[in-house]
Amino acid sequence: MLSRAAILSGQNSRALMALCRATGTSATSNAAAAADTPARSTALRPQRQEPGKVRLGFVPEEWFQAFYNKTGVTGPYAFAFTLSTYLVSKEIYVLEHEYYTGLSILILWTYGIKKYGPKVSAWLDNDIDNYEKEWNYGRKNEKEVLQTQIANEEKLQWSIEGQNLLLAAKRENVALQLEANYRERLLTAYQAVKNRLEYQVEKTNAERRIAQKNLIEYVVARVKSSITPDQEKQNINKCISDLALLSKA
Repeated sequence: MLSRAAILSGQNSRALMALCRATGTSATSNAAAAADTPARSTALRPQRQEPGKVRLGFVPEEWFQAFYNKTGVTGPYAFAFTLSTYLVSKEIYVLEHEYYTGLSILILWTYGIKKYGPKVSAWLDNDIDNYEKEWNYGRKNEKEVLQTQIANEEKLQWSIEGQNLLLAAKRENVALQLEANYRERLLTAYQAVKNRLEYQVEKTNAERRIAQKNLIEYVVARVKSSITPDQEKQNINKCISDLALLSKA
């Protein structure tokens, strides 16, 4: 009777779960169709899975949950006790010396875990913490070195920008020097041309003065040569008479 009731309750629960799945699928189909592509891609992305829960150190929790829907809370324990009793009574599993050895090892193992497990766990945790601390210390040092290198690189880039300003200043200085040299050469050419022109003017003036002097001397010489002694005597007498008249007046 108990097995039939369990079977019927299992069939009813399966039918109810199938109905719920059908209604849930039809209700969420529209929402799934309205979801955008990034959301679906995010949902399909593999995520980290946590290990399942166990009981008694090795029995999965899902096995107990499978029995709960059919036999209740005590079902798994009753099934395990009944199965072990059946295997031992039918001598399918013989309790030979290996069984007692395994049982002794299990007891010692359990005692060791309960007695020394926390200490070993603390020691291992401390060792892991030290290892992680050393790893973090190395990573921190490497990070500081990289940050220092980045700061030096930024400083070098800033220095390169200063070099660009210095090169621009040098170019401007060279341009000013070329301009000053050009103006100096221009002034030198101006002075040379001016000196040459002044030389030509002085030369022309000198030639003109010499020509005038020669012309005057030539005219005077010609005039003197054209005057006779009688004309000279007459001119002297006339000049004396003119001076006498002027004195009387």
